[in-house]
Order: sequence, then C-alpha cells, then structure tokens
Amino acid sequence: MAHKKVNLPQKTCPVCQRPFMWRKKWEKDWEQVIYCSERCRRSKGEKEYTP
Repeated sequence: MAHKKVNLPQKTCPVCQRPFMWRKKWEKDWEQVIYCSERCRRSKGEKEYTP
C-alpha cells in the first residue's frame, strides 16, 4: 500500500535542524536514520553548519 505524502513519518536532522521525511530507501532501517543527507552525516563532528 502506498503512503500519501501527508502521512509519512518525519524527523529533524541534528546537524542542520531541518525536518526530513521518510524515503523508500530507508524503509528497512528508518529507526537508525539520524541525518537528512550524506553532507550532514559527514559534518556531524563540526561545531557549526552553514547550508
């Protein structure tokens, strides 16, 4: 059954503080997804993030 965009789970990225929604590629490991992108994941140790 397909999800409607309004019903997708959402999280907030701890690096950029922006909300991001569930994606099909994260279907099996959504609970472990922390960052919205590779860029944020790579810059997780930096003090300041400027998009």
